Amino acid sequence: MVEAIRQALDMNGFENIPIMSYAAKYHSCFYGPFREAAESGYSFGDRSTYQMDPANGNEALREVTLDVAEGADIIIVKPALPYLDIIYRVKTDYGMPTAAYNVSGEYSMIKAAAANGWLDEKKAIYESLISIKRAGADIIITYFAKDAARMLK
Repeated sequence: MVEAIRQALDMNGFENIPIMSYAAKYHSCFYGPFREAAESGYSFGDRSTYQMDPANGNEALREVTLDVAEGADIIIVKPALPYLDIIYRVKTDYGMPTAAYNVSGEYSMIKAAAANGWLDEKKAIYESLISIKRAGADIIITYFAKDAARMLK
């Protein structure tokens, strides 16, 4: 799929438009809050047939290899926190721009724990985002963007 997109962009004068590959998108319970808010739960079956098996890190690397060969410019790992090892492996093995999507369930866990007084919200946000960066992410897509911007001023 990446190759077809790359060819179509290039043929139409968009050679400088980067492609972000979702090669490492895991089947995860951490998408739950977004699915609930968007009313996009499963109408039948589930998404495990086309999203990565959480137990299989090597599959993600094989998919990344294919997408890089087809012209991907950025690789995204989704979700972020349960797959810090995959972020690290993608960054280490490919040395290319690596993105991490800190999804709604990761966000909701911290918000709920902070609301219950179980942890310091600002410190938890900072620590979780730092761990994603430390794993190798060049780009972090997160629901905490505004909170982090305010914290970092």
